[in-house]
Amino acid sequence: MKTALAAVLTASFATASFATAALAQNASPPTAASWLRGAYANNRNYIARAAEKMPEELYGMRPGTQPEVRTFGQLVGHLASYNYLWCSQAKGEKNPVAGQDLEKLPNKAALVKAVNDALAYCDGVYEALTDQSGQELLTITQENGRRTQSLRMSLLVLNYGHNNEHYGNMVTYMRIKDIVPPSSEPR
Repeated sequence: MKTALAAVLTASFATASFATAALAQNASPPTAASWLRGAYANNRNYIARAAEKMPEELYGMRPGTQPEVRTFGQLVGHLASYNYLWCSQAKGEKNPVAGQDLEKLPNKAALVKAVNDALAYCDGVYEALTDQSGQELLTITQENGRRTQSLRMSLLVLNYGHNNEHYGNMVTYMRIKDIVPPSSEPR
């Protein structure tokens, strides 16, 4: 998580540089919300494309022999679960998949559908995000059951960072099998 936070902070500082350049060109300056929307949109598309691109016979693959390391399929299910968790909290809604273990879905088709549905569920909260709405303090329940408060923007940065971190894991699984990940495909 520290790596994800460092990446988000670095990108935020870069946004400030772009804002100065945009003002000099009479364009509207980027905001933290617009940066996060763009970063999430790129990453969510990579995740969806990676889930689709990986052959079904490799959904049970682990990058090593350790049983505690998720298979590619479990990783896709994990991403679906946590996108629902954090985006439902950012929306102020009940988690629509609470109590379901999406990591245990039976096949690629079910896992691809789950992650695409979860990402589509998140799209609306990112699209509606403004710097002002991002500063709203929300009461949330953490995975351990503890109630705490968090800014909406913080939840969505956490979600984006988690997605980005696990997309990096997806890349490793794909590279092990000589599959070019979506982020490295020719443009």
